[in-house]
Parts: sequence; structure tokens; C-alpha cells
Amino acid sequence: GSILWSVCYWQSLFITQSKCIERKECFMTNKHDGDIFDRIMSLPGLRIFEGPYRKYKSILLYLFFGGVSLAINIALFIVLVNIVCLDALISNIFCWIVCVIFQFFTNRTWAFDGHVDTKSAFLKQMVSFFGSRGFTLLVEEAILAIFIEGLSCDATVIKIIAQFVTIVMNYALSKMFVFRKKKE
Repeated sequence: GSILWSVCYWQSLFITQSKCIERKECFMTNKHDGDIFDRIMSLPGLRIFEGPYRKYKSILLYLFFGGVSLAINIALFIVLVNIVCLDALISNIFCWIVCVIFQFFTNRTWAFDGHVDTKSAFLKQMVSFFGSRGFTLLVEEAILAIFIEGLSCDATVIKIIAQFVTIVMNYALSKMFVFRKKKE
């Protein structure tokens, strides 16, 4: 009893304690009533936004995690280019690796609800995600090469502009190809 209650207490951000104790599942089965963002939106002061949140949840969470990824990407790029003095194109590839790993797990978990039931479906999803991101990396690298290397524009400004171009492309590719729902 007390061990189960302790586990449930620490899982209270994801599952209410009473439901956890009734169902005796907690994190062990990963079943809960909505995700952490649904729980946050159910707080008294935020309930007025519930309609638009439910309607635009995928886009809002994509933008939220995209914003976090953008901040990581830009900050890491600035450090690598301005402090470490690494080439902008090489820095961009390193930033891409870090951020794409972060984006894959946040996008599949929250933004697009990309749950799959088999290992092969997961691998297919991962390959599709990294493949589509690889395509937009090539677009971003071309933008950086033309404007930074070719036209000697400010690396940080061009990186930010290139990020907004790839954010739009990444959303479209993720929605249409990587995390699309199967028609039943």
C-alpha cells in the first residue's frame, strides 16, 4: 500500500492519485487521462482556453517545442560560431543533430501523437522523420552557404531566417508524411 502510494505520489503530474491507486498502474503501464499539457490546460484559470487548445493542440505543441528547439539551435550555433570559432556550416550540422533528436521525441509524443504499436513501425517513423529533416537540413545548408559563405552576411541573422524557413517545411513534412494518421 505505502509503496504504491509513494509511486503514485511522484506520478501525480501525469495521473491523479486516486485513479492511480484504483487502477494500480502509475507509470508502469504509461496509461493516463491526457498528457501533461491537457492537465495544465484543465487548471481553473486556463479552462477558458480549452476550446482553442483542443482544436489547435497539434499546432500549439509543435510551436512550443519548435520554439524550445529553435532557442537551443540558435544558442548552440552562436556558441559554436562565435566562441568556439567553428565554421557556420559545420556548426549548423552539429546543431541539427542535437535538435532533431530532441524534436523527434517531443513531436512524436506530444505534437503529433505518433504512438505506434510495433518496433518496425517505430523504425519507419524514425527513418521518415530523420529523412525529412535531412532534406530540410540540405535546404538550410544551402541558405547558409549562399548568404554567409557567398555573400558574407551575418551568420546569426541568416541562421535565424533559415530556421524559420525550415520550421515551416518541417511542420508540413511531419504532418503529411511522418506522423500522418492512417485512414480507417
